[in-house]
Amino acid sequence: MKLVKIAMVGFGNVGHGFIRALIEKSSFFKKELGLDFVITAVTDIRYGTIYSPDGLPLEELAEAHDFSEMDPGLKQDWNTIQMIRNAESDVIIELSFTDLKTGEPAVLHCQEALLSGKHVITSNKGPIALHYNLLKGLARDNGVKIGCEGTVMSGSPALRLAIDSLLPTGITEIHGILNGTTNFIITEMENGSSYEEALREAQLMGYAEADPSGDVEGFDTAGKVAILSHLVFGTFIKPEDIEREGITDLTVDDVQEALKNGMHWKLIGSVRKTPEGVKASVKPVMLPNSNPLAGIKGAENAIQYHTDLLGEITLIGPGAGRKETAAALIEDLIHIVQ
Repeated sequence: MKLVKIAMVGFGNVGHGFIRALIEKSSFFKKELGLDFVITAVTDIRYGTIYSPDGLPLEELAEAHDFSEMDPGLKQDWNTIQMIRNAESDVIIELSFTDLKTGEPAVLHCQEALLSGKHVITSNKGPIALHYNLLKGLARDNGVKIGCEGTVMSGSPALRLAIDSLLPTGITEIHGILNGTTNFIITEMENGSSYEEALREAQLMGYAEADPSGDVEGFDTAGKVAILSHLVFGTFIKPEDIEREGITDLTVDDVQEALKNGMHWKLIGSVRKTPEGVKASVKPVMLPNSNPLAGIKGAENAIQYHTDLLGEITLIGPGAGRKETAAALIEDLIHIVQ
C-alpha cells in the first residue's frame, strides 16, 4: 500500500467536494490501486490552518463549515507559505480564488510547492493560463509534476484526451462550449426567456455569480482558450490578448430567428493553427444542427478537436460543479502518484 500525504490550499466548495470524493472512493483506491490518501493539512485565508502529520479526520472535515468545528489541537499558526513548506505532504492541492490578470496568489503557492519538491494539482485557471511555462520548468527542475485537468472542463478529461491521446493524430483546431453559465442562458433564451430573465434564473440556480461579467463577457472562456493554446499547441497567448466578445448583446429575437433556420447560437472558444501562427477567439457563433456542439443544452460543456488523422472528435460532459471538479483533482492525483 502506497501512502500519499496531501495538503490543501482552500476550504471552499471544491475543497469540500475533494474531501468527500476521497471518503467515498477510499476503499476503491486502496483495493484496486494500492493507494492510501490522507490529508495532513488544510489552510484557508479565512479560517487559518489545521494540521496533523498522521492525517486529519476526513468525515469531520467534510462536515465542517470552518475550522472552529475541528479539534482546537489541530490549529497551527501558519500562513499558506509556511504550511506548504512545513506540512508533511507529497502533493499540494491549490484551490485558492482565480485571478486571470496576475494569477496570484495561486502562482506563489504553486511555486513554493514545486520548489519544496511537492507535486501540485490545481483547478485554478490563473496560474496555468498565465505562468504554465514557469511552473512546468520548476516542476521539471525539482523532479515533481503539475496537474491541471480541472482548469478547462472540470472532470471531463479535455486536456488528457488532447495531450495523451490526440496529439499524435495532428490537432489543427479546437472549438468548445467552455462556460456552462452562458450556455444555460442561451438555452433559456431558446425556450423563450429574455436575456435578463435567463441571467436571473442562472443566478438563482447558482450557475452565475452576483457579478456575472466573468462568464457573460467571455473572460472565463478566454482563460480556458489560453490554457488550450499553451498546453496543446505550445503557444502562449495572454487571455487579455484573445479576441473576445460575450453574449450580452445577444437577444431573444436573435436566438429565436436562428432556431427557425435550423441554427443555434453558442459562445465558442476557439484556438487554431494558421499559416500566420496560432489564432484564438471567444465569440457567439451560429452553428447548424449538424454540428455536435449545436445540441449542447443547459450548463453542459463540450469540446471539439479537429485532427489530421481522425477528423473531428467531440467530448461532451460537465464543465463545473464541486463534485465534477473534485473528479478532475482525483484524475490528476492518481495520474501523478502512479
